[in-house]
Amino acid sequence: MATIRKRNNSYQIAVSCGYDINGKQICRYMTYTPEKGMTKRQIEKELDRQAVLFEEACKNGLAPATGKMKLSEFIEIFFNDYATATLKAKTIVGYHALTPKVDAALGHMRIDRIQPHHLNAFYKNLAEKGARTRITYIPIVDLKEKAKAQKISAAAIEREYGVGASSVLAAFKGKGVYEKTAAAICKALGLNMTKAFESQGTDMPLSTATIKHYHAFLSSVLGLAVKWQILPSNPCTRATLPKTTPKQPAKYLDEEEARKLLELLEKEDMQHKTMIKLLMYTGMRRAELCGLEWSDIDFKKSVITIRRDSVYIPETPYLETHGIIADTTKNESSTRFIKASMSAMTMLRDYRTWQIERRLQVGDRWEHSNRLFTTAYGKPIHPDTVTGWFSDFVKAHDLPHVTIHSLRHTNATLMINSGVPLPTIAARLGHTDTSTTTKIYVHAIKSADAVAAEQLEDILGDSKDKTHHSATA
Repeated sequence: MATIRKRNNSYQIAVSCGYDINGKQICRYMTYTPEKGMTKRQIEKELDRQAVLFEEACKNGLAPATGKMKLSEFIEIFFNDYATATLKAKTIVGYHALTPKVDAALGHMRIDRIQPHHLNAFYKNLAEKGARTRITYIPIVDLKEKAKAQKISAAAIEREYGVGASSVLAAFKGKGVYEKTAAAICKALGLNMTKAFESQGTDMPLSTATIKHYHAFLSSVLGLAVKWQILPSNPCTRATLPKTTPKQPAKYLDEEEARKLLELLEKEDMQHKTMIKLLMYTGMRRAELCGLEWSDIDFKKSVITIRRDSVYIPETPYLETHGIIADTTKNESSTRFIKASMSAMTMLRDYRTWQIERRLQVGDRWEHSNRLFTTAYGKPIHPDTVTGWFSDFVKAHDLPHVTIHSLRHTNATLMINSGVPLPTIAARLGHTDTSTTTKIYVHAIKSADAVAAEQLEDILGDSKDKTHHSATA
């Protein structure tokens, strides 16, 4: 039976056409737009007629997706019939966030009429000032005191409203946050939004990297139309992207700064100290760290297995799950074994003892997840919580401006400077091949190469001098 959903001034009619080999429901869609001047009764009658006709056409195999479809309609099919069965949840969330601007600029066009110059104009518009309006909400009351008075923690707001605890803590410190976080805090504390926050907006162009994300999304959508033989070719392959701005070298800590950071961590709580140190020791990604389970730690062989990512997925159309979920690793090579140092394994043993003690203190309120790093009650930790804590830690101790991902770069750079072979470094980092490692750490490799040249010069120079000295003697 056809289902009907109102969308602005039009209606979307959806019909189920069975299931594919993976058990995924196959749907076909059409859009009906009433003529001007039609009464409500006339619209309902015509809508029912269109639904019956479309359902009959689908049953007879006469209503496949065609090139005459508008881009906005095919994007709907892309998400329903392809993305949910093929793409990772995080990718779907990212693509869905790009949909409003794509719909506004190109959604009205038939997909068979989209040409490279249409895409070029869209990308150019995204690069202009005003393409991104970033609105932040600045607290104008002491939220921390109000939360304390009501005995409401950032973790409780995270659990109840699905916003990151680190963002809530940022607001408690008087920092700007996005509307969703501000609204959640106001609901939790019973505050009026306009009296608790002041909004500030800035008009900015989109970065080249973000424009490339739009291009990747459109290329994926129109590429599917080519695969399904709806379009003869993908116009995205002939579009012109803005010039790539030179990539800045990866930020990292040098040996002395890394040693200082490790010393400062000794004064911090057990969980945060262990997380940051483990990132330094192993070079794993944040999502991989948060996804670790105790079954991934082999204390006998001193090996850590990276099997999954832990990511936060907001409520998004087309996705049934949301919240903090376990996902597959970034790519096939990211699933790997990392040999850990004796210090790292000793640290993990101490941390396991500490976690068991915490679990006993909480008792029945502890939610068993088997994760290494959790909330106070055993739930998987929100990845943004780690980032927020580290950002505050860096500022508090006047360390160089680095991010949580800089610890991965620090690990790699220190290995390069120590003469560890590139294939070994690539394998430990989970890179597909050494070319990825070389591309990211070209500056560190050049520096190490210069040192090697100097050492070779010293060796050969000494040998030459000795030979000359022996001959003249």
